[in-house]
Amino acid sequence: MKISQKIRDEHGNGSSAVATDFDADALAGMQAKSEEFKAQGNKVYLPLAD
Repeated sequence: MKISQKIRDEHGNGSSAVATDFDADALAGMQAKSEEFKAQGNKVYLPLAD
């Protein structure tokens, strides 16, 4: 418990994270993959190609 508290004191608890350009790029990439998944029929297991 002391170690966890020390880490939170030194690095924050994650709730005050600063948004970066990387975050926006990552979110845009995840949105694109989500749309690709929907276009394929929202199926996790696809049939094997012959």
